[in-house]
Amino acid sequence: MIKRDFYLNRMIRSMWNGEVKVITGIRRCGKSVLLFDLFYEYLLDQGVQDEQIIKIVLDQRRFYKYRNPIILCEYIESLVQKNKNIKYYLFIDEVQLTAKVMDEKNGGIEVTIYDMLNELKAYGNLDVYVTGSNSKGLSSDIATEFRGRATQIHVYPLSFKEYYSYLGGDERRALDSYMLYGGMPRILSMEDEKNKKDYLSSLYKELYIKDIVERNGIEREDILNDVLDFLASQISSLTNPTNIANALTSMKNEKVNPTLIANYVDHTIDSFLIHMVRRYDVKGKTYFKYPNKYYYTDIGLRNARLNYRQYDPGHIMENMVYNELIKRGYSVDVGVVSDRTGKQNLQKEIDFVVNDADKKIYIQSAFRMDTEVKGASELASLLLTKDFFKKVVIRMDISHNYYDNDGIFHCNLIDFLLERVELF
Repeated sequence: MIKRDFYLNRMIRSMWNGEVKVITGIRRCGKSVLLFDLFYEYLLDQGVQDEQIIKIVLDQRRFYKYRNPIILCEYIESLVQKNKNIKYYLFIDEVQLTAKVMDEKNGGIEVTIYDMLNELKAYGNLDVYVTGSNSKGLSSDIATEFRGRATQIHVYPLSFKEYYSYLGGDERRALDSYMLYGGMPRILSMEDEKNKKDYLSSLYKELYIKDIVERNGIEREDILNDVLDFLASQISSLTNPTNIANALTSMKNEKVNPTLIANYVDHTIDSFLIHMVRRYDVKGKTYFKYPNKYYYTDIGLRNARLNYRQYDPGHIMENMVYNELIKRGYSVDVGVVSDRTGKQNLQKEIDFVVNDADKKIYIQSAFRMDTEVKGASELASLLLTKDFFKKVVIRMDISHNYYDNDGIFHCNLIDFLLERVELF
């Protein structure tokens, strides 16, 4: 069992806070294990009895009837009302599988799982936890649906620190494996390389594509697949739906509508497969509408999407750095600074502007800076900010961490991923 203390501690801190705990994340990233194994064992260790924990797994046949939220609510109410002196914990897995139904007893109004959970959380002897894999199924605004009374805990695939805590051994060798296969937890139980590749590919075919198609009524599955391929090939590069549509128009010899592409991109984001990162004008303090950057939630899924043909460590490293930052709960943008040289006004990019409440740092991801020209190029945008926020370059080609003469902190990638250095 892989420890996931970061998420487990968040759940523990949220116990009995009067809100529904909504555990989200891409399918197979470990949400169910977190709730039904790690948190369950924690409760037992605290003296909670097994019969106090109500488990409903909606993708198992014996629980199908509870996909009707009214039947689910009535069942739970029958337990908590009968035993008001007993504290109960309700675990519901894959809550997005519930249906909308008509409540004939109350005028035939439409009822959703949100209505039922909002009703259930009012019981003082019931603490509610649900998992969900698709933000469309859960709604894009959980706070609104739960009337501001939900605690969202978003779970990501294994970080490198979690991955290495289980695997051990040589750090660089473990990193090479992680950069190729990513952090989907089941990967760690496989030794055969082919089995790992087949597993990641099957996740697309059997889960992710089907989920997106079914939930959003996708008519052009071929274009959805093309979009996923394009975004996988363009991680760390700027793009927009029009650029994608133009590329697919040329490839498919048919006109592809940018609006259709924008919708499909949104669906991949809603399914937690892809993250979109906006560009931020560091000096103007405004956001650009387009273009944006897109990163894969798991680098192994990205590599599998391209059948391992496009292994570009610099871009993969940048994707990993982004994933690590958001896993830690930071707000992350792509930075833009202007370089006014003579009559020209060139824009230079800072890979990440990282915010933690009122604190901010700039981060550049550099696989290597082995020439003077490469080094100057990577540092130029950081120096252009001309402010006093901390500036960091995360690198693969240094064995120790240091500050240079410009006050820029040079950090080894493994030290960053294993949290041996403090960013703020």
